Amino acid sequence: MTDSPAGVPSIVVPIRDATDILRARGSARELAARLRLGSADQTRLATSVSEVSELTRNVLQYAGEGHCTIIDASDESRLCIRVVVEDHGPGIPNVDLALRDGYSTSGGLGAGLPGVRRLMDEFELSSRPGHTRLMIAMTRPRVSSA
Repeated sequence: MTDSPAGVPSIVVPIRDATDILRARGSARELAARLRLGSADQTRLATSVSEVSELTRNVLQYAGEGHCTIIDASDESRLCIRVVVEDHGPGIPNVDLALRDGYSTSGGLGAGLPGVRRLMDEFELSSRPGHTRLMIAMTRPRVSSA
């Protein structure tokens, strides 16, 4: 665990092989549980990290390695988990096309990135040769325990 520039704890999972994808999913779910997000939100986040990890599989195939950073970005009024996956591979040739339902370069269903975009509260994808960055976040209001 490291601290982000704002001093917020974060977990960095290097992505070098398929087991790292499972570690990233588990780390996100663990943080969601620690923040006491409901089981539906824990599942939604873990599913999204898994789908994001499909992008990470492309990291392994095309870039060789990358990393996934899981950040507790909560504040006094909200709980927030932010997940950032980055690599330095060839990039996604057409981001708009990659975000369309049914589009796949790997023969899959093409539901991954569009599905994640629907599940998460924040979604940002940028890609160019040498750098792809995907950020997703789940935000929930803090519930008073009084």
